[in-house]
Amino acid sequence: MKKDIVSLLPEELEEDLRQLGEPAYRAGQIFRWLGRGVRDFDAMSDLSKNLREKLKENYRIYAPKVLRKQISSIDGTIKYLWELQDGQAVETVVMSYQHGNTVCVSSQVGCRQGCAFCASTIGGLIRNLTPSEILDEVMFSQLDSGKEISNIVLMGIGEPLDNFDNVMRFLQLVNHPKGMNIGMRHISLSTCGITERFDDLAARDLQLTLSVSLHAPDDETRSRLMPANRGRGVDQLIACCKKYFEKTGRRISFEYAMIDGVNDTAFHAQKLAALAREVSAHVNLIPLNHVEERQFRPSTSGHMKAFIKILEEHQVNVTVRRRLGSDVDASCGQLRRKREIDRNRNAAEG
Repeated sequence: MKKDIVSLLPEELEEDLRQLGEPAYRAGQIFRWLGRGVRDFDAMSDLSKNLREKLKENYRIYAPKVLRKQISSIDGTIKYLWELQDGQAVETVVMSYQHGNTVCVSSQVGCRQGCAFCASTIGGLIRNLTPSEILDEVMFSQLDSGKEISNIVLMGIGEPLDNFDNVMRFLQLVNHPKGMNIGMRHISLSTCGITERFDDLAARDLQLTLSVSLHAPDDETRSRLMPANRGRGVDQLIACCKKYFEKTGRRISFEYAMIDGVNDTAFHAQKLAALAREVSAHVNLIPLNHVEERQFRPSTSGHMKAFIKILEEHQVNVTVRRRLGSDVDASCGQLRRKREIDRNRNAAEG
């Protein structure tokens, strides 16, 4: 099989080129072309025709195609649905803030975690994304939108720690000084709590922000919302968060979708405050985006205010995420889900 050249680091490409009888410095030229989003060997004009032919023979290269692009008329948020080489599709969102432009990327096609309020997991996991496919979400979102990406959140379709090795390679690529050179402190990785990977992540000392999708502070509520809690439990999750914080010195963020009548009571607020204080976590409250196939509704403004008041009374650092892209299906998995419904309908009619 041909190698995925965009997933290679420069030093790996150097070794490959030596075996092809080419000088190692060519790797730097090729890596720079790839870092500019060039996905056609013939467009690499400073390479000899002979080398370009060798690259075609030994490596595969592909640019994702825009299946759908929606731009919010409210805040300019851009939602992409990208078609991959095998015909699968993933979503990416570009959001603009005062501090710069953030891209939210997917790490898998589908998801096996089964969170009850999320569209991404409907239909389960199809496959992991390769490092190059994740990188291309960032690269081609920047190229197509014309907005320079300064921040990345791994919070789209899929569970990043369930695709650990490929995600770690992606981080090396996007952080590389000869590539996009996006600093680790500008990257946030969101997990539903795959605690068995926390030590592996901490050992890499990447200086990124670990965001834990908590969504409930007690086992009864969390297991109802998030099957990943079963067999791990909130106590184990918090213990692993505490260990991660102590080892890395990097404060963890708790992501918390506010769901009406499910996790937004005073009981939940008080318990969440205790957990956040235990691990010095920041709490990011998220107004729930309604998903058509799910029965949940966002918390009322009154419940949200009362919840925040309790957290603040307990000296918890809390923010509320801005609702961006509400008119372009900006929550995870909605565009892909609509495409799958249309494909299934067309197949049935055909």
